[in-house]
Amino acid sequence: MNDSTPCGSDGSHDALCGSGGSRDALAAQRSKAAGSAASASLRCLLLGAMFAFAAPTSAADDTEYFPVTHAPPGMNLPFSEAVRVGGMLYLSGEIGTGADGKLVAGGITAEAKQLMDNIGGTLARHGSSWDRVVQCTVALADIKDWPAFNEVYRGYFKQHFPARMAYAASGLALGARAEVQCNALVDRAARHH
Repeated sequence: MNDSTPCGSDGSHDALCGSGGSRDALAAQRSKAAGSAASASLRCLLLGAMFAFAAPTSAADDTEYFPVTHAPPGMNLPFSEAVRVGGMLYLSGEIGTGADGKLVAGGITAEAKQLMDNIGGTLARHGSSWDRVVQCTVALADIKDWPAFNEVYRGYFKQHFPARMAYAASGLALGARAEVQCNALVDRAARHH
């Protein structure tokens, strides 16, 4: 509807035109709506500027990559052990390998304990802990191992459980029975050097 169209002549509802159908009332409503929209846009612009100036550095300036420290002998793995971006620590997946780089013997229970210990070591090396883990992803070679894996897994979380997804995989590195990847909070002051 434009200003030259009489209220109601285009099928518009009386609420738009006011009860008297006055063009002046419609113009006043439009002006008020435009002012509100402009005010909202200005608030959004100001908030955006505040957030932009509040960020001390860009994400690229506040990112650290930590090389794998426990690769099997002779392996040059194409990923980082962990990456810290701001206050978040992203860990690579862990399997149940011992210090020699080989899977521990004993099946799902032994592998689950070893991989969880490996993750705990990575968390500690980079200034975090199990209590700061917020998300884990679990891959199992056989979904039937889910209850046995959970028995081990639950023992590592004392205060709360992180968000989690678990799925069955058709195969894992080195023939592992399980692999777990976690993300955790970390203090920026706890940077690894």
